Amino acid sequence: MTRPGTHGEWLGDGDGDADTDTDADKPARRGKRPSRYEFSTVRMTFRSGDERCVGRLYRPDRPADPALVVMTGGLVGASAFGLDRYAERLAAAGYAVFHFDVRHAGDSDGDPRNLLSPARQRADWEAALAGLRGRRDVATEQIVLWGADLSGGAVLDVAADDPRVAAVVAQTPILSGRALLRARGIKAIATGTLAGVRDRVQSLLGTPYTLPVVDDGSDEGGSALVSAPSAYRGYRDLVGDEGWANETPARSVISLLRHTGEEDRDRLSCPVCFLCGERDDLVAIESVEAVAEDLADATLVRLPVGHFDLYGGSGLEQAVGHGRAFLDTTVDP
Repeated sequence: MTRPGTHGEWLGDGDGDADTDTDADKPARRGKRPSRYEFSTVRMTFRSGDERCVGRLYRPDRPADPALVVMTGGLVGASAFGLDRYAERLAAAGYAVFHFDVRHAGDSDGDPRNLLSPARQRADWEAALAGLRGRRDVATEQIVLWGADLSGGAVLDVAADDPRVAAVVAQTPILSGRALLRARGIKAIATGTLAGVRDRVQSLLGTPYTLPVVDDGSDEGGSALVSAPSAYRGYRDLVGDEGWANETPARSVISLLRHTGEEDRDRLSCPVCFLCGERDDLVAIESVEAVAEDLADATLVRLPVGHFDLYGGSGLEQAVGHGRAFLDTTVDP
């Protein structure tokens, strides 16, 4: 299936190996980083629609023709945070990894910032794949999609339409934006929908109307997209001092209400690994189990952790370990 605006124009290598951050620059909970002598990185860009997306390609020292893992994640505004540790560990294990920011987030273009659009995110995935398949330094016949949160659902839809995808890892996947909002209750949906209409009108004057992404304890009106108890602290632990803004244009609510993510997944035939937390208060593990049971080749990994525990400490190492074991049995690194 071809969709308007999904064709990717690859712009090429960026500023080379410019990753000079140290462990001291990141929150301590993320854990020790692998040795940088085991892989190199290069900043790269590609076009999705009329805008530029930015990512980083991790190249292992060996093998010479590694399988390629493409990844991004985050509910909104934080796709660059958290999964860098996954990319480093997979690259140290011999996999090439392309970790990118979707539009409106991180280093990628897109105004207004932090806009949440499942349709645009899916187009970004498809554009990234179109560009990567033009490269000769990675095994593009062995591409694995690894998505977290909203991207954890998007990778299922992308792979369902792309039989060349070798495998999928869906980490704490948000399978339906509509279901995510329903968990907030009818009042929150009504409030968010009205705010979304206001945002569309107000944006014509140049200033979007925003809502909190996560409830920081001051959201008396209940308008935040996410109210899970672990969410605000989880986001703050991920971003550290990066200055993430806890706000999204209110039209994001309308985009989420339109997102059900069900129309393509019955065509998904490649192996899928779901990584879920048994104590996840954002993504109900029962919803993931139901999808996994309907797929032809799916593995569900239940970890004794919460949603944000997968980005640091033992939760991170367990998730990476299970994901790597799945890759080792599915593709050749």
